[in-house]
Amino acid sequence: MPSAIVLHEAGPAGNLIFEPVIVARPQPGEIRIRHTAVGVNFHDIYVRSGLYHTLALPGIPGIEGVGIITEVGRGVEHLNIGDRVAYIHRGYGAYSEERVLPAAEAILIPEGIDDAVVAATLLKGLTAWVLLHEVYAVQAGDWVLVHAATGGVGTLLSQWASHLGARVIGTVGSDHKMELARGQGCEYVIQYRREDFVARVHEITRGEGVHVAYDAVGKDTFMGSLACLGPCGHLANFGQASGPVPPFDVAALFPKSNSLSRPSVFLHLRTTQKLHTAVAALFNMLGDRILRPEHITTFDLAHAAQAHRELESRSRLGSVILTVRTQ
Repeated sequence: MPSAIVLHEAGPAGNLIFEPVIVARPQPGEIRIRHTAVGVNFHDIYVRSGLYHTLALPGIPGIEGVGIITEVGRGVEHLNIGDRVAYIHRGYGAYSEERVLPAAEAILIPEGIDDAVVAATLLKGLTAWVLLHEVYAVQAGDWVLVHAATGGVGTLLSQWASHLGARVIGTVGSDHKMELARGQGCEYVIQYRREDFVARVHEITRGEGVHVAYDAVGKDTFMGSLACLGPCGHLANFGQASGPVPPFDVAALFPKSNSLSRPSVFLHLRTTQKLHTAVAALFNMLGDRILRPEHITTFDLAHAAQAHRELESRSRLGSVILTVRTQ
């Protein structure tokens, strides 16, 4: 019998329990897959902690995974047993050895891209695509501020924005991350624990401010990010690693005619056509080594609690994934 991580009650990481589960046969339009790797995201932490109440308990967390198709339901003609696929599924269930999934959500993985790389970059890379092309269309010469520049999304944002010709300013929380950030496309790097990043951004841009600020930190950086914007600049708040942003007076946007968004990758990619466009762009960037997720921390599926603690520490580089042993 396959096993999965089951959350019976919201709370600390220790509430993630590895236990046997029953996996049904695929119904028409569904596939059954055996996972090889599973992505770990801050969304998972928000669900586990109880900040988000979007998973019915007891339930299996996780919204993205990579695996091999082991069974195909009736009516599925574009996929076959043995195909290597990835997915993002808002219905959760990824923290498992095996699962059933709607066939329409499966994405075929091109040859030459490793399962671990896909698990580490699918949701994060699609998030980067949405932020750089949909939320604010970055142009060559734009000043771009990326917080947590050596984190999972931050790494991809920095590399991709630099490739587009933007001038990227990255913030990091320790000295040893500064050189790493420079190596992935940040023209300037600010160690925000010992520098006032707002003052430094205005110094770097000679008072212009940035065209766009990408902020997944939340409470600790939100007002500072807003202060870094130039006239008509945009702030994309797409996470809250330091906690939720307090209530905000929209009139604060008026003096510089700024704009603010809290984007959802699922809504931006809600159509099949848009999703396929973004996935193709991501896989091309990975295949061409323009995007290089060089720091991937792996944990066995049974040790999901440790993976959550690692992500919550905000001290790691790059992405965290879970790997599933071959039966």
